[in-house]
Amino acid sequence: MKKLLFVPAIVLAFAACQNTPEKAETVQEEFVETVESKLAFFGSEITEADAIEVAAIEERLGDEDSLNVKLRGRIEKVCQVKGCWMTMAYGEGGSMRVSFRDYGFFVPKDVDGKEAVIEGTVYMETTSVDDLRHFAEDEGLSEEEIAAITEPETSLTFVADGVIIRDYTVEPGSAKAEEQNLEEAAH
Repeated sequence: MKKLLFVPAIVLAFAACQNTPEKAETVQEEFVETVESKLAFFGSEITEADAIEVAAIEERLGDEDSLNVKLRGRIEKVCQVKGCWMTMAYGEGGSMRVSFRDYGFFVPKDVDGKEAVIEGTVYMETTSVDDLRHFAEDEGLSEEEIAAITEPETSLTFVADGVIIRDYTVEPGSAKAEEQNLEEAAH
């Protein structure tokens, strides 16, 4: 009886040791990607799980007034005064402004072009000329470009509870970390 149990155990052990080069490379690539992907977290603790592409948000919102959702996309611009808003592209040339719930946190000013995951509430909003000019000033646009803003704009707006930025780190004790802490404490 012991011999009968011994044979299947040997077969299973042998099968488990059979690691093809393709499998080994896949595991190695996944490990390298995980190690090299640095994530920075801002606001409430969120995960990347179940995030949908920001390009699909108009369809997902449909006729709803607002929607709680988690989105993944590329950061276009960030407020250059204190990081209190950012924009993300969606659809055909649309740009969605992302603010942070109750100004409870900000993002670094140097994350343009980075991939991000945001979780919060999306809705359509009409932004006044005064607010659009204020945002343009925060962005660092010229006085002529600011003066050229003469019409309100209706677009998607997102209020984020939490943000994850890929391939970005803020080292504890660094000037960036201190700046971030001071800005968060001020609000």
